[in-house]
Amino acid sequence: MAQPLMPKATAVWLIDNTSLSFEQIAEFCGIHVLEVSSIADGEVAQGIRGLDPISTGLLSRAEIERCQNDPTAPLKSLKRPVADLPDVKPRGSRYTPISKRQDKPDAINWLLRHHPELSDNQLVKLVGTTKTTISAVRDRTHWNSANLRLVDPVVLGLCTQIELDTAVQKANANKPAQTAEAPALSPLEMESGDATHDNKDDAFAPSLDEQTTENAKSEAMISAENLFKN
Repeated sequence: MAQPLMPKATAVWLIDNTSLSFEQIAEFCGIHVLEVSSIADGEVAQGIRGLDPISTGLLSRAEIERCQNDPTAPLKSLKRPVADLPDVKPRGSRYTPISKRQDKPDAINWLLRHHPELSDNQLVKLVGTTKTTISAVRDRTHWNSANLRLVDPVVLGLCTQIELDTAVQKANANKPAQTAEAPALSPLEMESGDATHDNKDDAFAPSLDEQTTENAKSEAMISAENLFKN
């Protein structure tokens, strides 16, 4: 139930212009029933002008009459239509309070150390900085490089954890897939490899002349043995 923006002023009007019970007024206005009683007695909200909830569109006259006839019935505010506004994202760099601007180099230093996969454009959006500052911190040419610390930008309040996690996920998704599998050999390469292997084996095999000489020696030895036997 929508409550009035000015509860005491609305309570003053309902007390002066209706016969609603204190409980009904207190529940509708979102204040304590004793405070409503004090307003009626003039102890609280003195000098406050009553605010008509009918003119502001919170209540209808018929609803007030219905609850006046039934002191136990709660007041129901009118449901005013709310326009669906488009979700417009602010353009430009993120606004950072002056008190936190001096912490940006520390946050950049932390991001460069722990999340090197983030691009400069992502760092600009996360921290609300410039590419010049990012380059200076990375190259150690920043005017305060000697005193830079490693501080999480989420801890500093420069971005939320959800924003940081989303940026890291996008950066990892944009990385080219790296596979450790060896490249497959083409049929031509496979045949070339087999031929090379065969040539290596043939290098250790005896030549034709060597085989002929060995055979002649074996036959001569056999003939000599037969001669001595006879």
